[in-house]
Amino acid sequence: MALNVISNFAANVAHRNLTESDMAMTDSLAKLSAGTRVVSAKDDAASMAIGSRLAAEVNALTQARVNSGQAVSMLQVADGAMARAHDILLRMKTLSVQAGSGQLSATERGMLNTEYTQLLSEIDRLAEDTEFNGVSLVNGAISVDVSSATAFATGQGVAALTLRGSFNTGSSGTLSYDSAAPSFTFSQGGSSYTGSMASDTNDGTNMSKGTVVTLTTGGSDNNKVDIAINTAFTVSGAKAAGTVALSGTAQSSFTYKVGTGTSATADEISVSLSGISSTALGLNTTSIATSNNADIASTTITNAVDQLNDTRANIGASLNRLEFAAANIATTLENTEAARSNLLDLDIAKEMSNFTSKQILQQAGVAMLAQANQTPQTLLRLFQ
Repeated sequence: MALNVISNFAANVAHRNLTESDMAMTDSLAKLSAGTRVVSAKDDAASMAIGSRLAAEVNALTQARVNSGQAVSMLQVADGAMARAHDILLRMKTLSVQAGSGQLSATERGMLNTEYTQLLSEIDRLAEDTEFNGVSLVNGAISVDVSSATAFATGQGVAALTLRGSFNTGSSGTLSYDSAAPSFTFSQGGSSYTGSMASDTNDGTNMSKGTVVTLTTGGSDNNKVDIAINTAFTVSGAKAAGTVALSGTAQSSFTYKVGTGTSATADEISVSLSGISSTALGLNTTSIATSNNADIASTTITNAVDQLNDTRANIGASLNRLEFAAANIATTLENTEAARSNLLDLDIAKEMSNFTSKQILQQAGVAMLAQANQTPQTLLRLFQ
């Protein structure tokens, strides 16, 4: 190769190698700082794609584990309430057997019946007050049907909604729903109160806890009635003008997501909780005011205890299933995280050795480029 001062081939070669070494060192530095061997798709496109899906699976499994833990806590709250209801039933059984004995007078039975009635009220309070995160657990469920006009007693359906305002709470009225408006109308005697829903999302199809619909007469008196929703419910069937009829059901169903998919059999666990109110247990009409009533109550209480035990056994079985599900989620999460780690996580020792090598090459490249830049200056001696 000819010696010249116009083109410094040695410097160009040194510069190219220095650039490559610098880029390699920068990539290695990026991996070390990020802690992953795949910083961008160019590092390993296949591993990045698979690792991203595994990372999504890990996040979903983490939430599923939380869901299963919360489900266990929820069922434990319900079981705790049922345990207290069981204790109350045992006391009521004692009172009914005592009241059925002939040595007691009517006055003494009346005293026993006072406690019995109070215990019935406490069972209802337990059923209504037992909640988890604002969700009622053991008061049964509220089914809603849109049908023809039907009388709605203002003292009924309190578990689902409350009517409050300027109306006669001692008599019945008619609560109707017009899907075209959409609006509710409450009629009682000669008064009629109407109010529109706030938005299409609260049109009566899905009404969440806390929703309040204000109904007004529209007259000069400007009286108002509020429908306060206490429990979320869904209107079944076609929405049409008519009455929103409320009726209680014996069970509340809950579905817990314990998987990352949408399969009802593989990713969800459903649990039904029977209500423990006096009505659900068949005790609401019982009394121990007389010996005959006490004997009837005693038999009914025995049946209620059996019913409550069946419900608690169902909860216990569901708790065991959820705990096994949580253990399986933990194992799956561990193995999935290990698979993701094998694909994406950086071998620090190996990459540090690579970084040191590239750093030495960069330093050598800088030194050699400096030497190459000095080569043309040696040609100046030929002019001397």
